[in-house]
Amino acid sequence: MVSETIVRLGPSPARRVFSLAVLAVLGCLLIYIGLARPPAAALWQIFLIGLGALVLVLTSRMWWATAGMIELREDGLYDSDGTRICAIEDVEGVERGIFAFKPSNGFLIRLRRRYPRGWAPGMWWRLGRRVGVGGVTPGAQGRIMADMLTARIMEDGGAARD
Repeated sequence: MVSETIVRLGPSPARRVFSLAVLAVLGCLLIYIGLARPPAAALWQIFLIGLGALVLVLTSRMWWATAGMIELREDGLYDSDGTRICAIEDVEGVERGIFAFKPSNGFLIRLRRRYPRGWAPGMWWRLGRRVGVGGVTPGAQGRIMADMLTARIMEDGGAARD
């Protein structure tokens, strides 16, 4: 059974296009430099071409990740492809202050237990007991989602820090 969606957080079209364009240009430039103006050492040429290919793979992954949305549902935070980012009962706090280690226009979620690593470039990352939400998302939507999540955990008796 799928629970009701409270709020959705999607990418800003301008930020999505800009970030994808920057990554694609970087990848192409690295490959071009590696092929057109190769360094003296062959190892550096291989490094440049490999790094360029890796950046283009990252661009492709970001393209697919930013095509979806992040949904706050009654029971947790989900990616639009169905991946559960975290459960509401595992949320210990939400940080969105200036000095929080968070993505651009986003917020940081502190969890009660460790989750496996996960990453949707430009949308969210999960590392241990921390989840970062944001990146190419609009700031206003991110604040609304952070406030709704804070309200949900306050209802459940948790504590949130701004």
